[in-house]
Amino acid sequence: MTIIFLTVTALAVSACGGTSANQGGDSDGKLKVTSTIGMINDVVKQVGGDHVDAAALMGSGIDPHLYKASQGDVKKLDDADIIFYNGLHLEGKMAEMFEQLEKRKPTVAVSSYLKEEQLHADPAQGSGSHDPHIWFNVKLWMSATEVIRDTLAEKDPANAADYKQRAADYLKELEKLDAYAKEQISLIPEDKRILVTAHDAFGYFGEAYGLTVTGLQGMNTMSEYGSKDVSKLRDYLVENKIKAVFIESSVPKKSIESVIEGARQLGHEVKIGGELYSDAMGDEGSEEGTYIGMVKHNVDTIVSALK
Repeated sequence: MTIIFLTVTALAVSACGGTSANQGGDSDGKLKVTSTIGMINDVVKQVGGDHVDAAALMGSGIDPHLYKASQGDVKKLDDADIIFYNGLHLEGKMAEMFEQLEKRKPTVAVSSYLKEEQLHADPAQGSGSHDPHIWFNVKLWMSATEVIRDTLAEKDPANAADYKQRAADYLKELEKLDAYAKEQISLIPEDKRILVTAHDAFGYFGEAYGLTVTGLQGMNTMSEYGSKDVSKLRDYLVENKIKAVFIESSVPKKSIESVIEGARQLGHEVKIGGELYSDAMGDEGSEEGTYIGMVKHNVDTIVSALK
């Protein structure tokens, strides 16, 4: 069913007759930019400013691993001048669509500037697969910002200087964010720097900021977990005397609750340390609805629970 859906959708995109994407902007002169996830869309807004009309396909609480494009999404993508996606198989169900679109317009993976040695392997997905959650290392996300800057400048050279200046200003804010995360995580005693979540999305975060990270599911939520996975993580909590685990806004919390209950039956009490934003940001208009706000929320929540 997935293959049929992708094929039909890709053909629908190719058949759509929208011409605005080839005319360098909409009626008010702005570039129409469509991004898959909110984290990318936020950077587009920061770098593009008033020169872009930015929109994201996936809002708060949406899991991009499982997302299927609707017919409305097809129109948004076809009408766009530029499309940004994460890549590294994050939007796995949309891969064929991107292949069709990139024949007609800039369709760019924001992970494209990263080198092999900067990426984590995802052995569960086979040889050559990588962990797509690059936004959890702020330094890596700075590279995504540079991809967006350069793509906007190339498509709209008249405003290139402004894109470059806005990107430079935003990159300074990301430098501050990276320093904030390091400083705050260092407040957690070393033996308590263990982050347990519903799925293994925080590997880059752990590497960058000094935490041991483990999750019930793998890096991709399409991989199902079973009773053995629950038992293994339960035993890990008990053996390491871990007092707090975390739920995620885009993953049902029942998965982690089963682990907590299992530990309780063994006489070990574990609490939910809070809700983290993993594959989606918070509601639009909220502090957590921005990339910087999302990262700060996660850092503060983790530190509060583990310190």
